[in-house]
Amino acid sequence: MASNTIQAEVMMTLKENLEAMFADRDDVFIAIDLFWYPVKGHPEIRHAPDVMVVFGRPKGHRRSYKQWEEGNIAPQVVFEVVSESNSEQELEQDKKAFYELHGAEEYYIYNPDTGRWKGFLRQNGRLVEIPEMEGWVSPRLGIRFERGQEADPGVYDTEGNRFAGYLELRRALELAIERERARAEQERLLREQERQRAEQERMLREQLAQRLAELEAELRRLRGEE
Repeated sequence: MASNTIQAEVMMTLKENLEAMFADRDDVFIAIDLFWYPVKGHPEIRHAPDVMVVFGRPKGHRRSYKQWEEGNIAPQVVFEVVSESNSEQELEQDKKAFYELHGAEEYYIYNPDTGRWKGFLRQNGRLVEIPEMEGWVSPRLGIRFERGQEADPGVYDTEGNRFAGYLELRRALELAIERERARAEQERLLREQERQRAEQERMLREQLAQRLAELEAELRRLRGEE
């Protein structure tokens, strides 16, 4: 679990923005602080990444990630955020060894105090440190890493948009909903105007038809008089 509000906000920012990126894919599972059990029959072998991303598994709720029940697919990308309870050194040793042993392809560590990222990429069965993280693009996710600032991890999506915090995402969603409502209302008004125009044209045609009938009747009457 998050040990402070900054760590919690970074975790939520990463998860919610990744969820938004892969919203149209049913085969990408993303979780926050969920226990990952890689070996059946050994519940003591476990870790809970701050954020995990699994390609090839369906979305949905889980009490834990039991790898043997998930097609034996290990989370390909994992994130950790440095906190009082997890030092950067510990994350580079204990958790890195676990992720390396059990199949993670990419492992990223964010330090809110420095705004810096550390990353590791699987090469020849090992998680090897990425020499330069600023400007690095994740092979799996396509996201770009830059220098962060406390709760803002400095990550950009595949379209170059900076990962937004929860409040920013909520405001953006509210604006999008409001724009959609305004668009729907405008379309409704246009349909109503079109309906009124069609009704006016119908009434005009009826009036013209009636007047024409009256003129024809008058013409017949005049001819009869002659």
